[in-house]
Amino acid sequence: MGGLVMRWFASAGAIAIVAWLLPGISAGAGTRGAMTVLVTALVLGLVNAFIKPILKLLSCPLVLLTLGLFLLVINAAMLLLAGSLTRALGFEFHVDGLGNALIGSILISIVTWFLTLFVGRGDKHEKRST
Repeated sequence: MGGLVMRWFASAGAIAIVAWLLPGISAGAGTRGAMTVLVTALVLGLVNAFIKPILKLLSCPLVLLTLGLFLLVINAAMLLLAGSLTRALGFEFHVDGLGNALIGSILISIVTWFLTLFVGRGDKHEKRST
């Protein structure tokens, strides 16, 4: 369970960093902005867990035809969808178009990977019962 929370915070940190770096993505400001990135990370995780596999399955021929590059478009679409759902929940997360979503999804993936690498997965130190 600790690993899941660590990945959630790493994802939220990545979203905050990318929203700060990329002018086409905004996540509010102050305390409300911190809550926005936490909710956005949760929504993005749920979208990636439930909707992304269906899209990957449906677009499998296109993914194969483009040698996997279409997965970048799917990731961008998931970020756009997460932005829309987060706004529907009353938070100020906004992505300006598919181009910013494409760049943002790539940066979020890289930053999340780096932060997870830096802070560790969290489940390494959990005791396992055998």
